[in-house]
Amino acid sequence: MECSEIKVIKKDGTREDFNVQKVVAAVRKSAERAMIRFSKAEITFICQFVEEKAEDMEVTEIPIAQMHNVVEGALEKVNPQVAKSYRDYRNYKQDFVQMLDDVYKKSQSIMYIGDKENSNTDSALVSTKRSLIFNELNKSLYQKFFMTVEELQACREGYIYIHDMSARRDTMNCCLFDVKSVLTGGFEMGNLWYNEPKTLDVAFDVIGDIVLSAASQQYGGFTVPSVEEILAPYAEKSYEQYIEKYLDLGLTDEKAMEVAWSDVQRDMEQGFQGWEYKFNSVSSSRGDYPFITMTAGTGTSRFAKMATITMLNVRKGGEGKKGHKKPVLFPKIVFLYDEKLHGPGGELEDVFEAGIDCSSKTMYPDWLSLTGKGYISSMYKQYGKIISPMGCRAFLSPWYERGGMYPADSKDVPVFVGRFNIGVVSLHLPMILAKARQESRDFFEVLDYYLELIRRIHIRTYAYLGEMKASTNPLAYCEGGFYGGHLGLHDKIKPLLKTATASFGITAFNELQQLYNGKSLVEDGAFALETLKHINRKVNQFKEEDGNLYAIYATPAENLCGLQVKQFRNKYGIIENVSDREYVSNGFHCHVTEEITPIQKQDLEYRFWELCNGGKIQYVKYPVGYNKEAIRTLVRRAMAMGFYEGVNLALSYCDDCGHQELNMDVCPKCGSKNLTKIDRMNGYLSYSRVKGDTRLNEAKMAEIAERKSM
Repeated sequence: MECSEIKVIKKDGTREDFNVQKVVAAVRKSAERAMIRFSKAEITFICQFVEEKAEDMEVTEIPIAQMHNVVEGALEKVNPQVAKSYRDYRNYKQDFVQMLDDVYKKSQSIMYIGDKENSNTDSALVSTKRSLIFNELNKSLYQKFFMTVEELQACREGYIYIHDMSARRDTMNCCLFDVKSVLTGGFEMGNLWYNEPKTLDVAFDVIGDIVLSAASQQYGGFTVPSVEEILAPYAEKSYEQYIEKYLDLGLTDEKAMEVAWSDVQRDMEQGFQGWEYKFNSVSSSRGDYPFITMTAGTGTSRFAKMATITMLNVRKGGEGKKGHKKPVLFPKIVFLYDEKLHGPGGELEDVFEAGIDCSSKTMYPDWLSLTGKGYISSMYKQYGKIISPMGCRAFLSPWYERGGMYPADSKDVPVFVGRFNIGVVSLHLPMILAKARQESRDFFEVLDYYLELIRRIHIRTYAYLGEMKASTNPLAYCEGGFYGGHLGLHDKIKPLLKTATASFGITAFNELQQLYNGKSLVEDGAFALETLKHINRKVNQFKEEDGNLYAIYATPAENLCGLQVKQFRNKYGIIENVSDREYVSNGFHCHVTEEITPIQKQDLEYRFWELCNGGKIQYVKYPVGYNKEAIRTLVRRAMAMGFYEGVNLALSYCDDCGHQELNMDVCPKCGSKNLTKIDRMNGYLSYSRVKGDTRLNEAKMAEIAERKSM
């Protein structure tokens, strides 16, 4: 039977002539979805295969479903990945009915009940509801068209967790945004040209616009590193203009400088206050408040010092009406600590003291050691390069200007500012141990299987994102916000991805140790440490073989802390100290219920510190009221150890009478329960109550209620 004589019976029962060009069009579309382009030889093979199979059937009519099977057979021989893409799309109608039904149910829940997966989103707002509903659809599309059956199975059972599935198809993750590069010489934003600011007040306004615009084109943390060094030149320009103005008005040189200094100080205060209002009240196009971080502390010029101290004092003072002021959450502030600059008698000891004063009242700044022990300090000591955290805890692996992953020679230097992460996939280690035992298999063999799964997801993510156009985030990819980010609007961003980091996340180390031998990290920890060392060896192997910057990340489990318990219970039941609480412990931290001192906690967690260089934070609870001396002592100790340290208090504010104290549930002055409470979520601060209600999920609230050492 010749192909020209064959009719294809379509799904609606109609018949049409067999046309091999329709096969060509269909397989090319499937290849495009898999980011693959067939050669002429491959297309010829597919056509010949399909025509021969059709003729061999010796029938005059072939149902479309049977024709699909023939095409799939051809694709399996040429490229199995495209065969999967073809099969997925072929079955999309049936799958989409179920998928859209699930999305609809979730959308109704969001619309009328709300959502507490992310404490930075206020799901009461219309714009946020819209974004959350879209995220549900985007997450389903990611699972349908990006993930393999093997990966879906691992995720649904809970052995791995792919973070931010709703955003991973569109963009990259957290970053160190190069605001200085964007500002220098002017830039284009929203089809408008912005001249470089000539004064400090304009610089604050423009930087605020840049941050909100760029942060809305990504997910995760958005960090402006060494912000005081960015602001200092504009403060200098304003100072010179003020002096000229006052000299023209007839003031003496000395008086003109005095008043000009006061004016710059006022501009500085108003600028930081403006940022606090803007970043905590203007949600991004994603529907949330962007997770913005500012790092500062090492600037030694007079205006850099002014910027750092002013930022800290503005945060300490809080925002709100008279008698009801409370600290805001954004930007997160990170103090960059250099022992020589900030130690006793150091040039910037007064800046350090301003930081301690601020931390004692507001928990921020967090503290990053640049001169203690370990990886982060080594980059600063050897090269003078600061690795600011991206958001709450993510850190970049080094990328050298000429050598790439490794220095080309002794003069090559690493670059960190302007780089970014492309996402995290986390392991559920207690479940992996339980699976290994149930199946009588070696734990590390099972662990390696899931590490390989994560590896494959990362490899496809690099390839997928590389096809994106620079126009998806012009400030980053075209105006210099990212390292190498001077592409044309229609250029693909693939060249920039070679410097991007992909992370392997770890959680629930305390529960892993408990499942292994019934002991906590305080009592033992040897198996947890052995596991983390094994993960490091495997990830370093992957890094060498794939040429990708992989890193190990102590995951900040917000919603995940409760989800992992439910997943474990579904598969392996309730086990004491493993799944009997509503939450798992975060990363490699000691359990929050442990009766240990802050110094003991620092010492116990230090053994894991250098094995999680892709993301980590150490924090302890300060059960000492607003005791600055205790905070100062513990921070200096943490800095000597090389930690990224968070001060943890429990701040409470009565919204009726304005009374504030640590950790109250009922105001002792007026009896009100209408409180705002700020607690440390993981590596960042969040509202555990807002006007009596909470934005946090039940699992995290249960963890906060049981905290003793955290």
